[in-house]
Amino acid sequence: MARRFIQRFMPDHQKVRESKAIRIFGSLLHDANLWHLNRRSASGAFAVGLFCAFIPVPFQMLLAAASAIPFRVNLPLSVGLVWVSNPITMPPMFYLCYLVGNAILAEPPQPFAFELSWEWLGHSISTIGPSFILGCLILGTLSSLIGYVAIRLLWRRSVVKAWRNRQSS
Repeated sequence: MARRFIQRFMPDHQKVRESKAIRIFGSLLHDANLWHLNRRSASGAFAVGLFCAFIPVPFQMLLAAASAIPFRVNLPLSVGLVWVSNPITMPPMFYLCYLVGNAILAEPPQPFAFELSWEWLGHSISTIGPSFILGCLILGTLSSLIGYVAIRLLWRRSVVKAWRNRQSS
């Protein structure tokens, strides 16, 4: 059940392998564990993908792919989960990261007005940057742990349910 549910949303392996961005990893993509879908690889992919979704850098998908390779978790799933932070969800996610970082550092909220300039960016990095980065790391770690444990439990539950259905019939 869990495998079939996840496979419905996963992209085709060949399309992912042929992607220009992913091709930079070359022969590292030949590891079969990067493409298998089992409890270990799916839960690890959720952890990698959700953690990378909270990292405030461009090219999060490349970061997720680069992380999936050494951890030997499902690459398409970890890359796809990065899209939890998309242009619609990113502002509330990152604002929550800032609030969490502020609460932990016990700092008062800073006034915020967005400008598209290098001066504003430099000023913001020094004022709201530490709280924001700390909040991103905390929420990224927390979401990856929750995703890892949830997938492990859901997968185990579906396996136990399948065993019971086979025994009863």
